[in-house]
Parts: sequence; C-alpha cells; structure tokens
Amino acid sequence: MLKVLGISGSLRENSNTEYLVRYALSLFPDTEFKTELVSLKELVIKPCQGCYGCLTARKCVQEDDDFEFVYQKMAEADGLIIGTPVYFSSVHPQLMALLDRAGFVRLWTGEQFSGKVGGPITVARRAGHNTAFAQLLLWFFINDIIVPGSSYWTMAVAGSRGARDAAKDEEGLRHITKFVKNMSRVMKALQVAPDL
Repeated sequence: MLKVLGISGSLRENSNTEYLVRYALSLFPDTEFKTELVSLKELVIKPCQGCYGCLTARKCVQEDDDFEFVYQKMAEADGLIIGTPVYFSSVHPQLMALLDRAGFVRLWTGEQFSGKVGGPITVARRAGHNTAFAQLLLWFFINDIIVPGSSYWTMAVAGSRGARDAAKDEEGLRHITKFVKNMSRVMKALQVAPDL
C-alpha cells in the first residue's frame, strides 16, 4: 500500500490549511493508499542552526524538538502534500524550519526523498499565494520530488478576519481534487514501473 503524508504548517486550531490538507488526503482511495496527517500545531520544530552537524552525524544534531519524528514519516512516505497558510507572501516559519532541516539532512545523508511524488497547497485571504507556492515548489524540486500538475495552482482563498471557511472555495477544492487524481496516477505508475 502506498503511503501519503500530509503536513499542515498552520499553528491554528481547525485551520483552513489543515482542512485543505485533510481534504486532499481524503481523496486518495483507501484500498490503495494509506494516508496520515501531521499538524505542526501540536509540535515544536526549531529552525536550522546552520551548524553542519548533519554532515558528520548523518542526521540532524538538534535533539530537543519534534523534527526527527516528522522527518522519519517524510522519509517513509511515498507521497508528500505540504500545506501552508500565507500571511505575508511566504511559507509559515515553523514549516520552513522543518523543510530547511529536512533538506539539509537529505543533502548530507542520501536520497530519502528522491522519486517521491508530492506538491504544495497554499491558503490566504487575498494575495501572496504564488510566492509561498513557489517556495514550496523550489523545495520539492531540489529534493528530487516529482510534482504532478493540476488545472491551476493548488491554492485556496479563505480566512477573512480569521474565518475558517476554506470549504467555500469550490474552485480551490476542484484544483486540489485534480492534483490528487494526478498524484495518485503518478504514484501508481511508479509502483508498477519504478525505473520510469
């Protein structure tokens, strides 16, 4: 069974980001996929110290947070969906801390993410989606993760004055649905022919 890990980078309870990542995960047929959600709101992820300790230790040397717990799930998954709220045109800082550290560990320890399939989901009230979306695409790309397309970017408009209303963005949900359909097709094709 193929594993898909969804990561919600929002620290808010019942956030729009978590709703959208859960929605995406719910679209994978449970006869072929095992899905799991990790929400950063319940975890402590400290920023990368840039110490290069992972170069010799072959793992992140910071041990007083939840990074290793999430990193192991990322390494074990066949697919990754990473969602972020967008406040000021960028990825949420706690999520970026996770991705910076995961990228560094992957860089020095091997190809844990190579050939995985995944993509981003961004949510904001007005604007800034595109730059945060691009940040996440850059992370997927440099970590050798295959990103399937959709009929538009996987982003949603929600959250006016803190509202939890992502379910109302029918267009955003439609693009996420198309993305998940393509992601599941690519994952199944790679399972049959891993050397594609």
